[in-house]
Amino acid sequence: MTAKELVWVALMAALICIAAPLAVPVGAIPITLATFAVYLAGALLGMKRGALAVAVYLLLGLAGLPVFSGFNGGVAPLAGPTGGYLIGYLPCAAAAGFVVERGGARRWTVPAGMIVGTAACYALGTAWFMFQSDTPLAGALAACVLPFLPGDAIKIAAASALAFVLRVRLPLPRRG
Repeated sequence: MTAKELVWVALMAALICIAAPLAVPVGAIPITLATFAVYLAGALLGMKRGALAVAVYLLLGLAGLPVFSGFNGGVAPLAGPTGGYLIGYLPCAAAAGFVVERGGARRWTVPAGMIVGTAACYALGTAWFMFQSDTPLAGALAACVLPFLPGDAIKIAAASALAFVLRVRLPLPRRG
């Protein structure tokens, strides 16, 4: 990996670290800007480097830095009800990056990749929430997915628009 690629991975990890702690509590799962930053990491850096930026973020949080929602860090957030969503950021960035890489310059690939990534994040997060809280699927979907769909749609639209501009104006590493 080149120095330029490492710098971009570090910058995107830092963006996630800044966005994620800002949380609005909505039941057991808070609303954060983390997914917005994760979407950008995948769309701008591609599958591997986007996922690497998320892995750096997760490792920083696991090490105890207060980068998870509500300015939390350590093992507890990963082991708790939101842990599946935190881990779900990895496939979210990877899927977004994969679809963007394979779709080339077509504009639909950026939001499509983010939608695929969101589905992966929801699947992991909801499954972990069900395991942690012994909640049936319908209850978990009502608590962990449905309230977040409008906000995630807005974040996908905003991240897509920003990614279109940044992909043209910034000296990003080649995706792939």
